Amino acid sequence: MADNGKMRRGLKNRHLQMIALGGAIGTGLFYGSTSTIALAGPSVMLSYLVGGIVIFFIMRMLGEMSVDEPVSGSFSYYAAKYWGKLPGFVSGWNYWFNYVLVSMAELTAVGIYMNFWFPDLPQWVSALVCLILITAVNLVTVSIYGEAEFWMAFIKIAAIILMILLGLWLILSGPLGFPDNLSNLWTHGGFFPHGSWGFMVSIVPVMFSFGGIELIGITAGEAEDPEHTIPRAINQVIWRILVFYVGTMAVLMVLWPWDEVGTSASPFVQIFQNVGIPAAAHILNFVVLIAALSVYNSAIYSNSRMLYGLADEGNAPSFLLKLSSRGVPVRGILISSGITLIVAVANFFFPGKVFMYFMSIATAAAIIDWVMIDITHLKFREYCRKNDRETTFHAPLYPFMNYFCLAFFAVLIVLMAQMPDMQLAVIILPIWLLVLYLSFRIRGRRADNTADEKK
Repeated sequence: MADNGKMRRGLKNRHLQMIALGGAIGTGLFYGSTSTIALAGPSVMLSYLVGGIVIFFIMRMLGEMSVDEPVSGSFSYYAAKYWGKLPGFVSGWNYWFNYVLVSMAELTAVGIYMNFWFPDLPQWVSALVCLILITAVNLVTVSIYGEAEFWMAFIKIAAIILMILLGLWLILSGPLGFPDNLSNLWTHGGFFPHGSWGFMVSIVPVMFSFGGIELIGITAGEAEDPEHTIPRAINQVIWRILVFYVGTMAVLMVLWPWDEVGTSASPFVQIFQNVGIPAAAHILNFVVLIAALSVYNSAIYSNSRMLYGLADEGNAPSFLLKLSSRGVPVRGILISSGITLIVAVANFFFPGKVFMYFMSIATAAAIIDWVMIDITHLKFREYCRKNDRETTFHAPLYPFMNYFCLAFFAVLIVLMAQMPDMQLAVIILPIWLLVLYLSFRIRGRRADNTADEKK
């Protein structure tokens, strides 16, 4: 056992920065930006701004609890401690379920990207090979995971920055001339071409794009000097994400009329092609492949830590508490990775059809995660008030922002119920919560029976 059975604190601030960025900048931006633009038009910039602000406040809520008590698998731990055993059980297993779905979606995307270069390569083969490679990386040490995620996130972030810079050059040197080309923001149906409804429904896929940023809270148990690194990571990462997302969308909306973005190729490919880079499509495909692997890397990491946290609270089998000599929860990694093998089977039988199903259900599960963080933070602050306990990293605008975010997520569920691609997720959501509740009750009865037998 490493460090008396505890996980080692091997993640530095630069790792935390890239882990958060790596989880939040992936398929949602590279693969889904075209459909989001089609829903909102130029107002997509505002969609990302609104979504980013809400997620920032959720991060600050989680950050306040993580700095106060830095533990691995923080979601379920805080929910159980400050809210109750059932919320702790639901929070932990739902987060694990969410990232299993994200893992499956990202591996499905990997198969799609590999088909660009190898059209005859079965998608399930690509998914299986990548699953094995990323699992192996996570089995070594947490610092190896951190380094791998740092460089994968660095590649996709560098690509986005390069795209923004090239886009700005095109804006300033294009045939329309600056500032005349700014008219693309309002002359093709207006800033809200599909009205307020188009803007509102665009926020749903936008929120999926931000899913994963809360991973900073999961790293608390393995972060060096969490009292300083976690606040720094949270405060610095949000403006970077807003620059990347809002900045990227702003460049695209100014360069072309919104209804021409992505019609002939990916909007990212369009920018590289317009500056005379013939290998634009290959460069982009490499970047999006790295993006998918990066998110899957973070998913395997977070799933194993969440299982460890659940086991530590008695909500999962105790054998998941066993660590390797390097302080890695190997069993949690192998179980999470093994269940993700379902995606290889799904892609074998239904190639090209499973991505949206995984994405929609993952979005619904992410909303549950954020709601649980929000309510747990309310309970946490009430606990601190009653016990005269001071925290050092305060979530701003408490409790107003907590209630605002809860109302925001309720509206998201209503919007999802109106969207054909998302309706399946809305149906599955209450069923999944019922399964978790029944599982908790069964677990409680077994624990009671075991206690009676010992007596």
